[in-house]
Amino acid sequence: MAPNSMDKTLQLYYEETFSMMATKGWLMLMEDLTKIKNTVNELSTVQDAQSLFHRQGQIDILNLLLTRKEACERAYEELTE
Repeated sequence: MAPNSMDKTLQLYYEETFSMMATKGWLMLMEDLTKIKNTVNELSTVQDAQSLFHRQGQIDILNLLLTRKEACERAYEELTE
């Protein structure tokens, strides 16, 4: 689907998303999230299964955010092929 035949709402979504991800603030957020992930990834402080499951959830969410740009780029490329 060529960009000009893409739904206008979806096109606007991707334009705004890519615009946001091009900012210095986005890069700073990604740096902060990477530091947080490195801290959360330390398992020596986990004392029980509940804490471990909570930590796994935190890491899943951090990974989702840290890979969001690449996921959006791939989806956009597939839509515009």
